[in-house]
Amino acid sequence: MSVFKIEKNNNYTVMLNYYLRDKNLSYKAKGLLSFMLSLLYYMN
Repeated sequence: MSVFKIEKNNNYTVMLNYYLRDKNLSYKAKGLLSFMLSLLYYMN
């Protein structure tokens, strides 16, 4: 099987799967966390 590597320069967020798989967090909380992490780039 081939592996394709794509260089990503912008418009993406890296997030640990740990938070997405946490059973204690609702889908709403996971979505809010993802959104807030995506804004960190603009805050700097």
